[in-house]
Amino acid sequence: MKRTIAPDPDAIWRPDVTVACVIAREGRFLVVEERVRGELVINQPAGHLEPHETLCAAAVRETLEETAWTVALSGLVGVYQWTNCANDSHFLRFTFAAEVVHHDTQRRLDEGILRAVWMTRDEIAAERARLRSPMVLRCVDDFLAGKCQPLDSLVPLPDSA
Repeated sequence: MKRTIAPDPDAIWRPDVTVACVIAREGRFLVVEERVRGELVINQPAGHLEPHETLCAAAVRETLEETAWTVALSGLVGVYQWTNCANDSHFLRFTFAAEVVHHDTQRRLDEGILRAVWMTRDEIAAERARLRSPMVLRCVDDFLAGKCQPLDSLVPLPDSA
């Protein structure tokens, strides 16, 4: 039986806007192993959009912070909407395709990130129970299916004065 949570009539609903990168190299994908609410999960390098930041800049920043890899974005794999029914959190995720540029082996990873690791699609699928969300495997599969829009399909407008 699906549990529904009554919305607070005074609350303003806003989904979390997140970014992620699918980074492929030699048949493997760069993912992170991170601790979330006490559980060890697998995710793409991903995180929240910050104020006054473009989606593209956020994706590059999050990847560097979580993996120590500098990347160059090559396209937009897709925009995904997902609700985590366990805690009624809502996500709007912009997932980018990216290529590695440089690895800083001395850089410390974000708090909560245990390691960055390269995994095949099948290895990721075999860890389905540990994926942070269903978006992880779906984004890899969409990337492999060639779903990729040009970056100029995202149009950041300047802040108003």
